[in-house]
Amino acid sequence: MRTLNLQQLILLLSVSTAVLVLANTFYTSHKTQRALLIEQTLEANHAYAAKIAGSVDDFLIAAQQQLAFAAEDVLLAQGNPQQLQHIVERLKQQTNSFSSVLILAADSTALAITRPAQHFLGKKLHNPGAAQALKEQTPLISKPYISVTDRLVVLLSHPVFDAQGAYLGFVGGSIYLEEESILYALLSQHYHLDDSYIYAVDQDARVIYHQELSRVGEVLVGNPVVERVVAQHAGHQPVTSSDGVAMLAGYAPVTRAGWGVVTQRSLNASLAGMDAQMWAVAKHSFPFFLLIVLAVWLLSRWISKPLWQLARSAESLDAPDVSAQVANVADWYFEAAQLKRAMLRGLAGLNKKIGKLNVENITDPLTGLINRRGMQMTLDEWEAARQPFSVVMGDIDHFKRINDKYGHAIGDQVLQFFAKHLQASSRPSDLVCRVGGEEFMMLLPNIEQNLAYKIAERLRKRIADDICASVGEPVTLSFGVASWSGGPERIAEVMKHVDLALYAAKNAGRNQVRISAGAAASVLPVI
Repeated sequence: MRTLNLQQLILLLSVSTAVLVLANTFYTSHKTQRALLIEQTLEANHAYAAKIAGSVDDFLIAAQQQLAFAAEDVLLAQGNPQQLQHIVERLKQQTNSFSSVLILAADSTALAITRPAQHFLGKKLHNPGAAQALKEQTPLISKPYISVTDRLVVLLSHPVFDAQGAYLGFVGGSIYLEEESILYALLSQHYHLDDSYIYAVDQDARVIYHQELSRVGEVLVGNPVVERVVAQHAGHQPVTSSDGVAMLAGYAPVTRAGWGVVTQRSLNASLAGMDAQMWAVAKHSFPFFLLIVLAVWLLSRWISKPLWQLARSAESLDAPDVSAQVANVADWYFEAAQLKRAMLRGLAGLNKKIGKLNVENITDPLTGLINRRGMQMTLDEWEAARQPFSVVMGDIDHFKRINDKYGHAIGDQVLQFFAKHLQASSRPSDLVCRVGGEEFMMLLPNIEQNLAYKIAERLRKRIADDICASVGEPVTLSFGVASWSGGPERIAEVMKHVDLALYAAKNAGRNQVRISAGAAASVLPVI
């Protein structure tokens, strides 16, 4: 099975993340837009239903006021047939509020009536609206009923009382619900676009207005919106129409008559523009998505290049120039730099293992420490790998006197004494070297200069406080300290600086530590 490389993995992860984020954004946006459109449509339908219901309420109030004024005129007419007929004709023609107008006596006899029901003049009318008005003897808006002219009618009436308070009858105006009227005109102002329409119901959930006239008079059963508006509640909610279509309905009551107005629009029509809008957003987002993919591809190539180069070098560790190849890899980020250094250290370790075949070339036979040749090999590798380190250089104070006083054999034992101290104070990664007759050097990788100074000072105190068994008294060392940060300065310059620091310690009286300060050693007090 083919293994994916780092660039492909980064690209796959980034593109997958981008796709998931984009999909989630579209999904969330779609749900948010959908909820917002539904809420806006419900609010708009409720507001329009309230407006229409208010207009119908205003109309009914005005119509009943007209009937109240007409009732006073009826009383003044004192039963004159011509004047009574004039009153009803004027009332009908004046505002066009009513389909027909009539004056009925207390015994239900028609005293005056407009067309098209004039043939009932002088006759007694027995319809639910007239009977209800005669019975209640109050201003009234009747329930819808079938009139003597075989029409679905609503009767608005106002009672007539004489000066003594005796009930004389009423003046009333009828509105034909299945024909065009001023009430029809008020309710039909609603825009009938995109499956949007309005209807009105009475107290018994009977349709008194619908854009489809054939549905006027139909009783709506099981409709939660109708049930709430009949109960004189206002609001909005989703509902399913009688033909199974999901609708968004707003409703408001006509409080004066106990009616209700419902405005609704189909869910599909409300959301019709949203899909087109989302597709437009997707079309505009796609080029940007491609640009992101291209940027991710270039970035992944840039990120993976150092690791790819190191991986290729790892395939040929036995090549003579592999160290140079690894050293030339651009380690511009932490992981690559660490891997590069680890490989260089590994190569150094490999070279050390190989070098065991000729260990005498890099080892001091007296002390077992690395000699100058071995030290230089390590420094070359660290310089190529840009490995930061500090160097502590020590020199035995008055070593010539020891040789002169005790002989060279004791002098060799003193050297071995110091070698053991240095090795005991070092880490596994440190390099302890004997670079001259009585000169020692410790290479401390990844140790900054101030810490190296403290290490040297502890070592100096430990040695100064210890009795060298070979001579029976303490033998001291002077130390110089310098460091290399992996920067442009050559390591050879650092070695010069630490040498100068050591000479500064010697010149200052020996048995002390001095830190390099560039070309000259700084003078620090002995701690």
